Amino acid sequence: MKTFAPTRRAALALALAAPLLACAADFPAKPIRFIVPYTAGGTTDLVARTVGQRVGEKLGQPVVIENRGGAGGNIGMDAVAKAPADGYTIGFGAISTNALNPHIYKSMAFDPRKDFTAIGLLGTSTIVLEVPASSPIKSVADLIAAAKKTPGLPYATAGAGTSMNLAGVMFGQMTGTQLTKVAYKGSGPAITDLLGGSVGVMFDNLPASLPHIQAGRLRALAVAGPSRSPALPDVPTIAEAGLKGYALEPWFGVYGPAHLPPAIVKTLNQAFNEALAEPGIRDKLLQAGFTPRGSSAEELARLTQSEYQRLGDVARQAGMTAE
Repeated sequence: MKTFAPTRRAALALALAAPLLACAADFPAKPIRFIVPYTAGGTTDLVARTVGQRVGEKLGQPVVIENRGGAGGNIGMDAVAKAPADGYTIGFGAISTNALNPHIYKSMAFDPRKDFTAIGLLGTSTIVLEVPASSPIKSVADLIAAAKKTPGLPYATAGAGTSMNLAGVMFGQMTGTQLTKVAYKGSGPAITDLLGGSVGVMFDNLPASLPHIQAGRLRALAVAGPSRSPALPDVPTIAEAGLKGYALEPWFGVYGPAHLPPAIVKTLNQAFNEALAEPGIRDKLLQAGFTPRGSSAEELARLTQSEYQRLGDVARQAGMTAE
């Protein structure tokens, strides 16, 4: 039987792949850096620390949270995209960083369709429309009336290009009002100004604002999702409050750099899915206003592609831009 020696190109490919295969077999052999592309104190930070600790315990190596905020999450996710494809740097991607931002930022250092490996979903969050407890605005109808009376009414968000920014844009479009976003570098500083009276309205991811709502410092007018939040069962959806057809539910997932070895993806996906399924983790996240939901890597990859297309259309219609 005639045999063929491998070509030089095939031999080179095998030589280059060997170190990655070896690393995948031993993975993880050191701490994993989990980049959260937003400042500490927000939804992503809470979820990453809660789930990351349990994932680290399952894998036998610490999962170290690194907050790297700025540019609507782009700075942190760019660091993930440029990291070695060895599984030791992963990122907390979102509907904004991995689907919306490329359509609204004039300059992007990465392409979410090509520069990442999807690992798995983490879940969805609730966006809450809120005002200070002392505000005369007590309902969505009151807010619409105030916005019509005062064109350009400012509202706070955790950053330009975030899902909270998108929630404000959709609200203005559907109510025929002109709202002006005030973009902060995360929920923490935005909430501080909201409590201090520097800004009167905010769209925020619920986990960051929930303690202030429960303490009576902030008033939740409505939630943006298609259904009420279990954490705020008495607060209506924006659609229930009179804006029929309004619904926005941000999603979040774990990503690694492009070309992450399948064995490493499988190991990480399994660890995150198992952590999310644990009753203690689920209950803690649900109580904070976050709905945990794991997935396969393939499901997150498909969601990223479809949402990239859908939100591109939304951004163009709304004329959304960010610097």
